[in-house]
Amino acid sequence: MGKSIVITSGKGGVGKTTLASALGLALAEMNYRVVLIDADFTLNNLDIVLGVECSVVYDITDVVKGKCRLWEALIKYPYSENLFLLPSAHTLTDELDLKGFVNIANELKRNSDYLLIDCPAGIDLGFHRALSVSEEALVVVTPTITALRDADKVIGLLDSYGLRGVGIVVNRARGDLILEGECPSPREISKLLRTALMGCIPEDDNALLMYNNRDTDYMQAVYMLALTLTGKRKQVFDVTKKYKGVLGAIRRSLKNL
Repeated sequence: MGKSIVITSGKGGVGKTTLASALGLALAEMNYRVVLIDADFTLNNLDIVLGVECSVVYDITDVVKGKCRLWEALIKYPYSENLFLLPSAHTLTDELDLKGFVNIANELKRNSDYLLIDCPAGIDLGFHRALSVSEEALVVVTPTITALRDADKVIGLLDSYGLRGVGIVVNRARGDLILEGECPSPREISKLLRTALMGCIPEDDNALLMYNNRDTDYMQAVYMLALTLTGKRKQVFDVTKKYKGVLGAIRRSLKNL
């Protein structure tokens, strides 16, 4: 039986879906069988982030309604033998039988090492549906006051589900601003939210191009997160490292131009 992890956030626009796909890719390259479920049935775009939108024939609602078998709806990521996607509904809908969703998730857990559930932002029906099949949760947050406030609300709700583990991932972190005291550090955010820090991902305008840039700071940080989740090594990417010292000072000054 695989491990199911919901990837959620208090608000939209924090890079949750991109991080979910990158994390799935990192785990798959570690030889784990990974299935991504797009559980956002209103603003779904995980297939677009993965670049497989043209391969979508069936989706999760088709499986629940008996229009196709589960394996027919799964899409294999073309650049990895171990990464699969179960896409969300083609049409704008938030209606899905909870029992059917649970049955599908349980079947996927039996046939995978990791089931990553890309949860819709917020705390509506989609949030509770995704949590109903999850054992652990990663809350993606950016170092902004609005994201921190919303993440705090989500973490409070997660406590009521009795999950095995809840952690935060600080996304779009800027080491230069942290060193200059203009935004809180990941450790400070963890302390503020009273939740374990699982990873820190640097801001990267090219994050969507990660498939061809796996040696970037972004993907290195994601691999560290994957290692932490698997229990192989606990290490958080240091976004301030490249901005320390003489060369780091030069980089900080160039950022401010």
